[in-house]
Amino acid sequence: MTTILSPMLETRTVDGIRIRLRRGGGSDGIPLLLTAPWPESIRAFDAIWPALEQLGPLVAVDLPGFGLSEMREDLLSPRAMGAYLPTLLDALGLDRVHAIVPDVGTLAALFAAAAYPDRFESIVGGSGGIAMPLLGAPLQQIVASSRADFAGTDGGAQVVSLIRSSLALPEDVLEDYGNASAGSRWNEAADFVRAYARDLPALEGLLGTIATPTLVISGRTDPFVPPANGAFLAEHLPHCVHEVVESGHFVWEAAPARYAELVTDWVRAGYRAA
Repeated sequence: MTTILSPMLETRTVDGIRIRLRRGGGSDGIPLLLTAPWPESIRAFDAIWPALEQLGPLVAVDLPGFGLSEMREDLLSPRAMGAYLPTLLDALGLDRVHAIVPDVGTLAALFAAAAYPDRFESIVGGSGGIAMPLLGAPLQQIVASSRADFAGTDGGAQVVSLIRSSLALPEDVLEDYGNASAGSRWNEAADFVRAYARDLPALEGLLGTIATPTLVISGRTDPFVPPANGAFLAEHLPHCVHEVVESGHFVWEAAPARYAELVTDWVRAGYRAA
């Protein structure tokens, strides 16, 4: 079942979960699947959307538990979300994609590519922690936390305050981010990163088997996921390119022109040489 929310956004039920998505681009070429970074939503791609529409069909999704998609607790880990991605691709009619998956989507896509390599033409990731010792201190604190540590906290207000201190964004976008984390929703979604202690070592053991060309984009001053995480992937993935951009964590919004340029060059030709 598909429900139209506006000319831009819609929801679709996939495996019993209501998923919010946005479609665009043309009808020719390999589709691009974009997954929203946490704690934002698919509105994070507003600034780069026009450039990416020149590359082919686009589908941006809020993964379960993130953005304004419904939550299912058994999917709140990198490995479980990776297993869900092929189901999502099937439901969207996407056989093989360029996966543009910043932040939490990077880990899910790498797990998925290890198990289902035929579904991914390439991956563009980054800004998602990849090795426990390399995580920035703020992210390490969340990984080590429990839900009880944030009980009663309005996650939406915290997220809006954080992002407002880093970026100048339209109020409707900030409102969307606030709604995505409102009440206990941020705390519940944080279970995804709380699973890093278990899932990141498992993923490290798979990296050498992943043949999918991968571009990793890091923000040079990212306090949550320092560029050392991208360098780690470049060292361990067989076909990986690492680019460092003058930015903090939210590269896709803080440096949208450069981010779109890197993705465009990669999808049009760069990934074939990786």
